[in-house]
Amino acid sequence: MSQPYNDNLRRVRRLTNEMLALADDGDRSRNDPSCGILYGILRDQAYRLRELVDTECENHRDGNKWD
Repeated sequence: MSQPYNDNLRRVRRLTNEMLALADDGDRSRNDPSCGILYGILRDQAYRLRELVDTECENHRDGNKWD
């Protein structure tokens, strides 16, 4: 059975995928520059979160806490 702390990390990773998809969709359909800024910020934060969660997953693997 998977540990809740690892499940939550997996959920964050999936969330970053959704954030990136939304940023792409939003950029394609935006109607003014300020929307572009919003979607750019969303994209930047998704990449930042992805980096953090990947590091945390690696820490769990190294500490034999990953399942």
